[in-house]
Amino acid sequence: MPISAAQRAAVLAVSAVLCLTGCSDDSGDGSSAATRPAGTGGLSELTEQQLEWDTCPPPSPAEGGGAAPTPLPGGTAWECAFLRTPLDWSQPQGEVIELALIRARARDNARRIGSLVFNFGGPGGSGVTGLPGFAADYESLRSRYDLVSFDPRGVGRSEPVECATDKELDAYYALDFTPDDQAEERTLSDAQKKYAAGCEKDAGKVLPHVGTEDAARDMDLLRQVLGDDKLHYFGISYGTELGGVYAHLFPERVGRAVFDAVVDPDAGVEEGALGQAKGFQLALDNFAQDCVDRGDECALPGTTVAEIEKDVTDLLARLDKEPIAGIGSRKLTQTQATNGIAQSLYSKEFWPYLEQGLEAADGGDGALLLALSDSMNGRGENGSYSNIQAANAAINCVDFKERYTLGQAKERLPQFREASPVFGDFMGWALSSCSQWPVSGLWEHPDVSAPGAAPILVIGNTGDPATPYEGARAMVKALGKGVGVELTYEGEGHGAYNGGSACVKKAVDGYLLNGRVPASGTVCK
Repeated sequence: MPISAAQRAAVLAVSAVLCLTGCSDDSGDGSSAATRPAGTGGLSELTEQQLEWDTCPPPSPAEGGGAAPTPLPGGTAWECAFLRTPLDWSQPQGEVIELALIRARARDNARRIGSLVFNFGGPGGSGVTGLPGFAADYESLRSRYDLVSFDPRGVGRSEPVECATDKELDAYYALDFTPDDQAEERTLSDAQKKYAAGCEKDAGKVLPHVGTEDAARDMDLLRQVLGDDKLHYFGISYGTELGGVYAHLFPERVGRAVFDAVVDPDAGVEEGALGQAKGFQLALDNFAQDCVDRGDECALPGTTVAEIEKDVTDLLARLDKEPIAGIGSRKLTQTQATNGIAQSLYSKEFWPYLEQGLEAADGGDGALLLALSDSMNGRGENGSYSNIQAANAAINCVDFKERYTLGQAKERLPQFREASPVFGDFMGWALSSCSQWPVSGLWEHPDVSAPGAAPILVIGNTGDPATPYEGARAMVKALGKGVGVELTYEGEGHGAYNGGSACVKKAVDGYLLNGRVPASGTVCK
């Protein structure tokens, strides 16, 4: 049975927030605002620039499409602007690029604390579309803050990195990313090489300058231009890594800050990928256990977690040999099915779609799992892609030094398979994703030590698939004594503040709005 319009609409509506696909200027062609003449100038000129806030335009097709953000409750309109920043922070007198900004003004100007800057993760997520998507969840914080976010360099409207045409991306994402023989390995290697060359051709001189340290320096410039003595910050997922790097570079400028869904700062590429394999496997275990607990109400075969997950691995093995019907002329491949399963584990809200998608795929209908995979890759119904995955690759590859060949990735498969029978192969082979990248990386892992910084509230979620719980404790330790304040949320999904826990919300709001630091080690359910 084909995927229904209601199912597809629901998947796209939720995934628009989860994937944070981009938003564009009014050019409508996906070009960056920075292609307009931006001039040059030293830091004094840049820190004294006046932002020209104006009505926010709708996203362009290249950045996900859709309508312009609607006003907030009470009629507050979203405002957009561009921040001028150095292309190369080691040469601040040189060329300047522009970063896209969005804000909603505080409700109570008399009690206004300042601006609260958000980064929703990725890397590669657009804050310009992400903030309106999550706005209802942060309305309490708007009582005393202007809510502000931005598209980091390389993302969305901020000099976006784009690596291939929509047609080429359809073929690329359908490839077998878990090769079974030398011929498939050559095919994957050739595809990775072509993709990296496309990124270099598109981004050119910008590509070496899209890293996390550059983005952290951009945030400090943003802080100054917004008129704040301290940076008040809310980072989610990769946004916690960005926030940690900022705290390391500018510890004395950290204001009230929250890290939610925390990236392990001690993990390199291999450790991070292995941790994610374990995290997604844990989330799948929890999904399967929920199915078992519901008995006959669950549509999947099997009466134990092991039986349900064997059905999943059997499905993926069949798809490796022969894809099934998907959407239109596009078929569901093993890679896309794995993507779709992973996407559905980011939020417990998606579990019903995973159940329906697996049941349908078992019967030969891959439409729902393909729609979930499309949402992860930033593909719209009209076939156009946002640049979220291209930006993700560009930022990760310029951040991390490690370069694994396909052969080196292959050698590590046994430990990945042990970590996850479902996701292990996929994440093990993915170690090679930067092997052909034209720009060298910066670090083995980020330095987030921030002695002397104000307290940073660090929230770990025990059921988080993408940023496993252990990362929060590692972040607290790495930030240094007296800086990281640990809060545990015993829940499911990626992130805690939007997870429905009144306890988490009270702790976060209490700190950001009133400066009340919860006791480190607090546990919320």
